[in-house]
Amino acid sequence: MTDQGHLFPGKQFISTVLDALDTKTRMSGGLARVYLMRAAMAGAIIGVMYLTTFSVIDVFASVGSGDLFGIGRLVGALFFGFALVFIYFSKSELLTSNMMFVAVGGYFRRINCFRSFRVLTMCFIGNFLGGLAIALIVMGSTLVDGGVGYQMSASVDLKLAFISAGPAGWSDLFMRAILCNFMINLAMVLVYNGMIKDAFTKSLAMIISVFIFVFVGFEHSVANTVLFTIQALNGGIEVGLALANLGIVLAGNFVGGGLLIGFYYAYANDDRRYLRKQRNKQPEVVSE
Repeated sequence: MTDQGHLFPGKQFISTVLDALDTKTRMSGGLARVYLMRAAMAGAIIGVMYLTTFSVIDVFASVGSGDLFGIGRLVGALFFGFALVFIYFSKSELLTSNMMFVAVGGYFRRINCFRSFRVLTMCFIGNFLGGLAIALIVMGSTLVDGGVGYQMSASVDLKLAFISAGPAGWSDLFMRAILCNFMINLAMVLVYNGMIKDAFTKSLAMIISVFIFVFVGFEHSVANTVLFTIQALNGGIEVGLALANLGIVLAGNFVGGGLLIGFYYAYANDDRRYLRKQRNKQPEVVSE
C-alpha cells in the first residue's frame, strides 16, 4: 500500500459507494419502475424475516420459561440478521443504506439535493410496497394467529410507547435510531472497503450488525414501516403514533448512517486537501 493508501485507507470504499450511487441515481430517474421493484424486494425480505423472527420467539416463549424467552429473542435476532445478507446479494435497495450513499455523494458533489431526495423517497416507497405485499399475503393466511401475532403486537406496542412517553421517549427513540443505522452502515463499510474478499465474511459482518440492532433494541425505519404495515392489516394500529415513530426514526437513521458513517468516512478519506498541501510544498524548478 502506498503512503497515500495508508493515510486514506478508505479510498476504495468511497469510490465503490460513488460508483454505486451513480447507478442508483440513473435508475431512480430513467428506470424508476425497476428501482421501485428492487426497493420493494428489500421490504418483502424484511417482512418475511420479521415473520420468521416472531415465529422463533414464539417457539421459545411457548415453553413457558422466562429464561427460554430470552434465548428466543437472541435466536430470533440472529435469524433477522440474514435479512441484510439477502438484500445485499439480491441487489435490492434499502433506504437506510442509501442514506449513507447520498451523504457520501453529497459531500463529493456527485449528487444534488433534489436527486438525493428522489433516490431516498422512491426507495422508501418501494420498501413500503414490498412490506405491504407481505402484509396482504399474511392477511389471507393464519401465519400471525396465536402466539406469533401476540409477539408481533407486543413489539409494536413497545415501539409506539416511545411516542406516548413524551419528549423523554422521543429522545430515547431518536438515539436508538442513530445507533441502528450506525451499525447497519458500519457493516457496509466492511463490505465495500475491499479488505474483505470472501462472501462468507461479508455475510457474517452484515448478520452481526443486524443482530446487534435487533437484540439490543435499536430502531430501524424500514423494519418499523414493514412491521407497522403488517400489524395494521392484521390486528390494527394507532396510525398517528406509528407515523410519529417513523418520523423520529427516519431522522435518527439519517444521522447514524448518513452523517456518522457516510459524511464521516467521506471527510476522513478526502485526500484533496492533502494533495494540495503536497503540491504547495514542492520547490519550484528554475530553468536557466
